[in-house]
Amino acid sequence: MGSDGIEIVRKDFHGNGRAAPFYAAIVDDMDTGEAMLVIMFDEPDYTAVLSLDALVEDDDISAGRHKSRGDIYDDLLRDQIWYPEY
Repeated sequence: MGSDGIEIVRKDFHGNGRAAPFYAAIVDDMDTGEAMLVIMFDEPDYTAVLSLDALVEDDDISAGRHKSRGDIYDDLLRDQIWYPEY
């Protein structure tokens, strides 16, 4: 379970070859009512958030449709995604 109205549905680690590893997570944001795709790299504040609903339903990757702030999701979820044992 997440915090502040955000629930982590599923997460998985991606080694990503020679590039920086990351976690991909699907989260339900109860405040917006949307499912979100969170891509979080190891370094704090390197988090991207996209509306999973817009990606799947509309094939929409535009910046105008994906206005979620990665910094807010990073603050709320980093400890649960990268460091769940703490």
